[in-house]
Amino acid sequence: MIFERKLPIPQEVKELYPLSHALSTLVEKRAVELRDIFSGKSDKLALIIGPCSADNEDSVIDYITRLREVQEKVKDKIFIVPRIYTNKPRTTGDGYKGMLHQPNPNEKPDMYKGIVAIRELHMRALRETGFSCADEMLYPENYRYLSDVLGYVAIGARSVENQQHRLVSSGLDIPVGMKNPTSGDISVMMNSITAAQHKHTFIYRGWEVNSEGNPYAHAILRGYVNKHGQAIPNYHYEDLLHLSETYSETNLQNPALIVDTNHSNSGKKYLEQTRIAKEVLHSTRHNSDIKKLVKGFMIESYIEDGCQKIGENVWGKSITDPCLGWEKTERLILDIADLL
Repeated sequence: MIFERKLPIPQEVKELYPLSHALSTLVEKRAVELRDIFSGKSDKLALIIGPCSADNEDSVIDYITRLREVQEKVKDKIFIVPRIYTNKPRTTGDGYKGMLHQPNPNEKPDMYKGIVAIRELHMRALRETGFSCADEMLYPENYRYLSDVLGYVAIGARSVENQQHRLVSSGLDIPVGMKNPTSGDISVMMNSITAAQHKHTFIYRGWEVNSEGNPYAHAILRGYVNKHGQAIPNYHYEDLLHLSETYSETNLQNPALIVDTNHSNSGKKYLEQTRIAKEVLHSTRHNSDIKKLVKGFMIESYIEDGCQKIGENVWGKSITDPCLGWEKTERLILDIADLL
């Protein structure tokens, strides 16, 4: 490893790019609303929705601004948390790793510019649209750069077994979704939720820290891949019922599930997301335990359908996994509201 430069600690970055008192109050207000959904105090549905990766600040804000207009139409039934995913896990390690690494996908990596870019993007979304957003905690030590602006955190399928991800999640005060691993073994996901809900003492960013446990850590079903490399969904009625029964055998707080409608659940056939969401809602109508468990969906959506290669420069089109375009997204959100 070649050490390029020492990066500023989160406190220093927050001092350079501070959050106003008004925006901090807004973040906490939205956090209370989302916690109420996961605890069952609110019967609204949470919708974690947005691009596979946030690759361009202006197009992401364009997208989120459109979400704000739809949110007003469905605010009595749906609570929208836009996805601003600034870290992109790569299966082989190759390819675009997200805005944190490359604020400009066409230029070489610059981690300091990346840290500033992701904080400014999350703050701009909050300031211009009133949305505190979701991000994936790919690197636990980086969470503090965004800890005062995020509304939701996801732990990915390849990170869910990692001890540091679990322990850091136990110290967050916002809902954290634990995805099932790529192998599909839900006991791994349940163990991760258990760890995140418990108190711990551990080392974090050079400090000895204590966590109180996060009662809002919950499950995300995203499908899995079998030994032949085939995508196997786990959003069907039987899968939801099995997870409900598994939760009932534990002492976990606030049993909850977010269904990821893309990834292995759709086989990355992004247009299937609409059908999958509606099938899950159909399942909730046939079983009260499933209805109580399902708290919402995670949907990959952007302005244009599909995906593109870096350098094609189509506005609002994913440069990683394919996403549902805006017209279909808006229709899906309105349809979900009608079905609730």
